[in-house]
Parts: sequence; C-alpha cells; structure tokens
Amino acid sequence: MKEDEAAMEEGRKLVERMAEAEDQIAAISDYRNAYRKRFCDLSRRMRLLAPMFEELRESDDPVPDRAAPSLALLQRAVDSAKELLRLGNEGSRIFLVLESDKITNRFQEVTIQLEKALGEIPFDVLNLSDEVREQVDLVHSQLKRAKERVDMADVDLHRDLLTAYNSSTNSSIDPAILQRLAEKLQLTTVSDLKQESLALHEMVVASDGDPGEIIEKMSSLLKKIKDFMLTQHLEMGRPTKKTPQPSNESSKPPILPDDFRCPVSLELMKDPVIVSTGQTYDRESIEQWLEAGHDTCPKTQQKLSNKSLTPNYVLRSLIAQWCEANGIDPPRCPAQPNRTKPTCSSPQHAKVIDLIRKLSSRSIEDKRSAAAELRLLARLSAENRCCIAEAGAIPLLVNLFSTLDVHTQENAVTAVLNLSILEENKEKIVAAGAVPAILNVLRRGSMEARENAAATLFSLSVVDDFKVRIGNSGAIPPLVSLLRDGSPQGKKDAVLALFNLCIYQGNKGKAVRAGLVPILVGLLMDPKLTMLDETLAILSVLAGHPEGKEAIKATEALPVLIDAIGSGSPRTKENAAATLVHLFSGDQRHQDLAKAQEKGLASLLQGMTENGTNRGRRKAEQLLQRLNWLLRQKKEAQAQAEEPTLLEQSILATQMIS
Repeated sequence: MKEDEAAMEEGRKLVERMAEAEDQIAAISDYRNAYRKRFCDLSRRMRLLAPMFEELRESDDPVPDRAAPSLALLQRAVDSAKELLRLGNEGSRIFLVLESDKITNRFQEVTIQLEKALGEIPFDVLNLSDEVREQVDLVHSQLKRAKERVDMADVDLHRDLLTAYNSSTNSSIDPAILQRLAEKLQLTTVSDLKQESLALHEMVVASDGDPGEIIEKMSSLLKKIKDFMLTQHLEMGRPTKKTPQPSNESSKPPILPDDFRCPVSLELMKDPVIVSTGQTYDRESIEQWLEAGHDTCPKTQQKLSNKSLTPNYVLRSLIAQWCEANGIDPPRCPAQPNRTKPTCSSPQHAKVIDLIRKLSSRSIEDKRSAAAELRLLARLSAENRCCIAEAGAIPLLVNLFSTLDVHTQENAVTAVLNLSILEENKEKIVAAGAVPAILNVLRRGSMEARENAAATLFSLSVVDDFKVRIGNSGAIPPLVSLLRDGSPQGKKDAVLALFNLCIYQGNKGKAVRAGLVPILVGLLMDPKLTMLDETLAILSVLAGHPEGKEAIKATEALPVLIDAIGSGSPRTKENAAATLVHLFSGDQRHQDLAKAQEKGLASLLQGMTENGTNRGRRKAEQLLQRLNWLLRQKKEAQAQAEEPTLLEQSILATQMIS
C-alpha cells in the first residue's frame, strides 16, 4: 500500500516538474541571435505541449504505471529543452556562433529526446482530451520531420567571426567585417552591447573567476565591435549638430514606432492579434489575408497550425499609451458585424451542458469539478469559449466567486478569465455583474484567485468603456494592495491591470490617492524587479496628472529615474525620460537640478538623442532644453544675489568718503 502511495506521489511530482518547466519556458521570449528561427521553433513546439501538462496536473487520476517511465523520459527532455532555450535567451551571441557545431548538435539531441519521449507515451491510459491529443500529435509529427533535417549554420557569419576573433588589433580588421558582425549578431545598440557584455560576464562567473583564453578573446572581440559602433555613431552624428532643430519641433507629427505598425498594412494597428506563429497583425489585415485563402504567416511564411486569432492586449495598451503621450486619439477597434463567430461541435456542446447542470447542483464537489473542467475547456480553444458562454455558464460561474470553498472560487475565477479572452464574451461577463464580484475576490480571495481576478480586470479593461466602469467601481485600491503585498505573479497581473486603467484620465487621480506612486517607486528600487518597463510606463502616465506629479516629487524617484536612463532598455529609457519631462516642467527646486547634474543626466540624455527610440529622442531633447533653461535661471539668480543692493552701495560709498 505504501509503495502504491509512493508511486502516486512520484507521478504527481513528475507532472508538476514538467508543468513548472513549461511555465519557465513560456516566460522566455527573446532570442536575438543567429539561431533565432531554431530557438523560436523549439519554443513554439514546447508551448504547444503546455495544455497536456496542465491537464495532467489538474487531473484527479494518478499517473498510470505504464505511463510513468515515458513521462520520466519526457521530463528529462523538457528540462534539456528549457536549458537550451535559456542559453538562447541569456547566452552570449558571439559564443553561440563560435560553438555552432555544438549548438547544432544540442538542437538535434533535444529534438530526438522529445520525439522519442512523445512516441513512447501510452496515451490510451492517460485521461487527456481529444483537443490535447491532436495538439501533441501535431508536435510529434513536427519533431519527426525536424529530426531528419539538420539546419546548417551561417557559414559566412562563422567565417567573419573567426577572422575578427583571431585578429590581434582593431586596425587589422576590415571595417566591413565588423559592420556585418554587428548587424548579424544584432549588436547595434547600446542595450544590445550591454546585454552581450553581461552574458560574457556570467560566463566568467560560471568559470569561478578563471575565464580562460576563449572568454577573454570573446570579450576582446566584443570591445572591437563596441569601438567600431561608437565610431560609426560619432561619424553619423556630426552633420546633425550643424543644424539644430527649430523650436517648433513639437509641431511635427510623431514618428510611428515600427512595433506598432501592422506588417501587412504598415499602418497603426487598431486591433492587434496574435496568430499561431507568434506574430502580431492588425485583425482586419490578417483576416483579409486568411479570407483570400492563405494558410501561412505573412511575415515568416510558416504554415499556420490553426487560424485562431488571439488579442494582443499588452500591445494594444502600449499603443494607447503612445497615442496619449503624443496627443493622438487612440485607435478604436472597428465594428466587424461580418466577422464569423467561433462555433462549437456537438460533442463539446453536450459536455458543456452537462457541466453547467453540475454548476447548479447543491453539491459543492459537483460545482468544484464542473468549474475546474470549464476552466480547462475555456483555455483550450476559442470555439470552447464561445460554446460555454452561449450555454449560459458565465452568470453561474460569477455566482461562485462568493463561495467559501477556495478551490471552487479559484476555478470559477480562472474559468471567467479564460472566457474573457474571446472579445464577444467581455460584454457578457460585465453584464453578469462580474466586476463587483471580482472586487470581492481581490479583497478576500486566496492568492491564486486574486491573481486571476486582477488578470480578468486587465482583460476586460481593454474595452474603453469598461476602463471607466471598472475605475468607478472601486477596483483601483484593491489592485494597489495586490501590487504591494501580492505574490510575484499577483504583482505582475496587478501592474498590467493598473496600467490599462490609468490610460483613462479619470482613473489617474484615483490611483494616486490609493497610494500607487510610492509603491511604484519602491518597486523601482528593488534590485529583483522583473517588471521595470511596466512600472515605469504607469509612472510616466501618472506624471502627466497634477496629483501624480506632486506624488512622484514627494518620493526619492529622481535618482532611480536617472539610473533607468543610464542602464535601462530603450523602452525603459523612454518612459523614464517622459516622467522627468513632467517633473521638471513648471517651478522646479534647484536641489533637484543639482541632483540631476551630479548624476550626469545631461550626458545620458545626449546619448538618448542619438540612440533612443523616436519618442525617447524627443523626450530627451525636451528635457535637455528644460534643464538648460533651469540652469540659466539658477545662474541669474545667483548673480543677482551677489550684486550689492542700493542701500549697501550707499553705505559703502559713505565709508570710502570718511
């Protein structure tokens, strides 16, 4: 008996480890190196396995003995994939190219491991849904094809890198080679160069302080590329200094960031959506592409595994913030009456109807299990979300928000969160009285329930009218409390919801009065902060509000903001500069100006005018003008203080005569 219990416990731990590894893989997103396509392909395939791990984790059934060995094999393969993807995200780009043979072999090994593990799993004894089985079969077939194909490395890049790597001095390297290396390795910005430098530093740390010749030579090569790029920037910067911009620069229309353009129409995206390859397009453009009979991604030319479109809420919020900062009306999602709504198949519909009957049961066990199954179904597909909503599940799920049973509440809130992904369901959720029920969960629920309640508010607040309604309902104070005291995931969900809500002018004062500003500044001072861009984005929005500006001035935000300009990402620098523009407008205390001078703000801003984002450059120029004006004012005030008054002059003259 004890052996059976031990085996069951080991099975649960095995599934939990795989699910946790999958969560860590999902958090890795940036592969800016020579193997970007291979890393993205592997990452996409791993994410497609996530629903399987989730179903196994949420299942009440123990892992069958027959399945345990193959799942253990899969767990080792998932760990290997995670480590390889982490190397692609955090590792040195120079190292990845120099060790191209080893990296290619690692891709092959991971592919073979995953394909073998998936091929040995006895799916007939696992309680998995048909949708998940189909998705796993798709990944398995992709891995089979990938196993037989070896992608060749970029031979020209490898040759250029070896030439520069083995060169003793900068002068002996052809500038054209350094230019190609900088472009192909994507080491063209200060942020890129700094990230590569940190990656090499981590390799030194991992070697216990004895880097060896290879790492030393890679560091030397990075310095050569840095010096070359610095020379290029200086040469390109000289002509612009001869013709300073006129004072009416602000009257020019802002330059639209490339990230906000639809790759198909090249226009500002009104309703950004994500396709199955991970690329984002404006909904109208990609729907026209699909209706024309295409089944590939326009940008990558990869075949789409499905034609579902997932709203990119984060990008939509960033576009709205950019529009507000530049005095432009944010784009509204166009009405699309002809859009085909998702439908559900008969087996799914019958299952949903049965689960909804259980939601109305008097048995708390029935309600808990039904909410859990609906939560999973709503996560799997748009068709399921439509089916569940149309069958009338939303009001019943919202009613469960007030239950005292923790697991039932968590499942109900998460089910509604998953349902809210479908645009057509947002109105139904709000109409069912979900907002006040969500606030009750935010104040009194378990941490998991609070996290998902905040995420639901973020999802709903994408709709402009709901920003107003949610703000007026009193949602901001409990979100601020979650940001202050919540788990890392809770803080992330809270900061995203607060950012969305604060885009609306009427919510900014509410957020300031709820004590949001000191918490944001405190987060900026946390060395472990992983939400720097999101935190600074809210701060820059609040700085434009009179109460927000005064609240920021009352904190020790100035040194932190200046540090962000010195060492942050381009987006971080942009938001920090935008915040400082507001802080240094109007009357300004000279001690703040002195602090800015001590921290070298002017030189940092000068660098931003040359290497920052379009908006960042404009903010840096505005801030430099403001600092220069304040400096002149200070000098004039000091000069006047040093001149003797008329009375002092008269006394001095009398003394001289006597």
